Amino acid sequence: MKKTAWIWKNGQLTPWDDAQTHVLTHTLHYGGGAFEGIRVYESQQGPAIFRLQEHVERLVYSCQVLGMELPWDARSIFDAIVHTVSANQLRYGYIRPIAYFGYGELGVSAKGNPPELAIACWEWDAYFAHEFIDVKVSKYRRINPEATVIDAKICGHYVNGILSSLEIQNTHYHEALFLTSDDHIAEGAGENFFIVKDGVIYTPPLGHILPGITRATIMQLARDQGLKVLEKNLTLDDALAADEAFFTGTAVEVTPIGSINDHAIGDGSVGPVTARMKQIYQDVVHGRVKEYAHFLTPVGDNGYKAV
Repeated sequence: MKKTAWIWKNGQLTPWDDAQTHVLTHTLHYGGGAFEGIRVYESQQGPAIFRLQEHVERLVYSCQVLGMELPWDARSIFDAIVHTVSANQLRYGYIRPIAYFGYGELGVSAKGNPPELAIACWEWDAYFAHEFIDVKVSKYRRINPEATVIDAKICGHYVNGILSSLEIQNTHYHEALFLTSDDHIAEGAGENFFIVKDGVIYTPPLGHILPGITRATIMQLARDQGLKVLEKNLTLDDALAADEAFFTGTAVEVTPIGSINDHAIGDGSVGPVTARMKQIYQDVVHGRVKEYAHFLTPVGDNGYKAV
């Protein structure tokens, strides 16, 4: 991670090394925080943040799920993110806002712990340094939606992903894939999942997965290109019989999958539909497609539609 100069913390810019939190902060112990991963890209208009409004809306929603009453509204968070990127003179990279319960009382209930908000950003290129990746189905299952609020982006949910990542450490696999408790494909450790079969794009339905912002973008872009996109329960057999497969997410963008459990998907190379969606996505996030310009917030533009 390449440090930048400033982290926005609780309303003011703080030098990177001084942005500290007490070891007894509640969220550190119990996982009751919410965060977002956001990308800023170089565009013809200069640095531009991709789908910032949607990310802010989801962060606010996730905080509400936790009963966290932030002293900053959506507009203030939006502006703070733009300000942080601008102050760090970041041309491209990753933005991490995180809301958490701070130091106060230690117990499972978050009552008595002040809500805090921090925003960091840094240069970041590709998440996977591979043209396509090899995936292993995890022995762990995706968190049951009856045990949590599955569509909130809550810090504690990612322990599930940490465990699956430990499984593939020191192996040739690059990422894990979760199944649901009823043996349907859910998502990766931090990504949404798609397959392509006979020119049709399929992705698991909402209910067991995080409703990814990149996922929604790819579905819209594909349909706008005249491609058929269906949300459908998928089995591992469906995936292994697919012509193509790929992950989507803010960090991974559009990442082709070469194999699952050592079974090659299609011919094991990047398929034509995946390659097409990967290129279209890059064109959109870099501001090369005018009809999707509204997805981008130029860092010098604080225009915002109210949540």
